[in-house]
Amino acid sequence: MEQFSKLKEVIAGVEADADKFYNAGNSAAGTRVRKAMLELKNIAQEIRNEVTAKKNEVK
Repeated sequence: MEQFSKLKEVIAGVEADADKFYNAGNSAAGTRVRKAMLELKNIAQEIRNEVTAKKNEVK
């Protein structure tokens, strides 16, 4: 559950940069968005691994 909270924090933190990139054309904000998306991908993979491990633990 800790990873899921971290995922939500990253999304909340990148929202302003996404707005700057898409609505104001700020390319530096786009770079920060790309970095955050990579972090989200890695966190999501960790969550997937945790869920799989917990699911297999029950069997």
